[in-house]
Amino acid sequence: MGIKELFGFTSSDKNSFQLDEIWVDLGVEYFYKNLAVQSCVNLIANTLVRSKFRTYEKGKEKKGHNFYLFNVQPNQNQNSSEFFHEFVSKLVFDNECLVVMQNKKLYVCDSYDMKEYALNENMYHNVVIKNYQLHKTFYEHEVFHFKLNNEKIKSVIDNMYASYGKLLSTSMNYYKRSNALRALLRMEGVRAQNAEEQKKLEDMFNAQLKAFMTAEGSAVLPLQKGIEFDETQKLSNSGNTSRDVRALVDDIFDFVSMAFLIPKGLLKSDLADVENQTNNFLMFCVAPIAELIEDEINRKFYSKDEYLERTYLKIDTSLIKYVDIVSIAGAFEKLLSSGAHSVNDNLRLIDKEPINEDWAEQHFITKNYEEIQKFLKGGEKDD
Repeated sequence: MGIKELFGFTSSDKNSFQLDEIWVDLGVEYFYKNLAVQSCVNLIANTLVRSKFRTYEKGKEKKGHNFYLFNVQPNQNQNSSEFFHEFVSKLVFDNECLVVMQNKKLYVCDSYDMKEYALNENMYHNVVIKNYQLHKTFYEHEVFHFKLNNEKIKSVIDNMYASYGKLLSTSMNYYKRSNALRALLRMEGVRAQNAEEQKKLEDMFNAQLKAFMTAEGSAVLPLQKGIEFDETQKLSNSGNTSRDVRALVDDIFDFVSMAFLIPKGLLKSDLADVENQTNNFLMFCVAPIAELIEDEINRKFYSKDEYLERTYLKIDTSLIKYVDIVSIAGAFEKLLSSGAHSVNDNLRLIDKEPINEDWAEQHFITKNYEEIQKFLKGGEKDD
């Protein structure tokens, strides 16, 4: 910004020069859109990490290689938490994510070329993992290809922000201009207009005025004879405050949370009605992604016959929410006494190790339950 704008000189003033641009930077851009998107990605990833990938063999839970692969270490360089954070980021930003298996390890691909077919398997070429290109063509049954939506949600947000971001930037700049220090500088005499004199004058003001006008505490401005410095009245901001800028930022967070189906209160750490917000988040945002992952893994890792015989992987999202054992003690008792759960089923609900005893897998029912037919007859007496 030129000193003529800062000190009120008109464009016809010949005695004008440029001050150091560090004085006022009206072009500062705060990437609120990226902050909102990253907040959504982290929230979804952190939630999915809390899930448990359970593997079953003919209806019985079994902890083998696949269990370790998804819950502990997918590959030699990542634990499951790091892996799924990368996976969710890729899935959200690109709307799809390719995961390949090499030497019984899982890797998220950075880039690839896909050739789609209508009646044959899709093919994947030029697969790149951490800047390393695999010289192999993968077929559909050899990879996990996850696709989130029909259209890239990131593109929708970008298009929205292309126009709304201008409004935010304009509001921020107007607020800063309205509250910026403005002054008039009067100098007596006529000065030479050559480059050397102009440079000396500019250096003097950069050395003296800059420190004075940008000081956060007390400051003194030494004035030479024939120089007067008067601060002018700030522009009227017509009631515009920093809260108006914050309102625009809140709007961006609201739009992004709407796109991701995340309650805006969770995104902005609003604790009001947090339980219902959490339930909605799990139901409409996390559960569909978990089901997408579960379906893709089951159709690629297991055959049709294995799946029908109940050999499959299941993502348990019941552990996502914090559970107070004391508060659910009554519900546990009901689940056990009604025969719906075994002792080990209850232990799994609170992420505790099951008991390695046959009786812990059995189901029990209290004697005060009876068949509906007996109830309708008024009960039958035992002999």
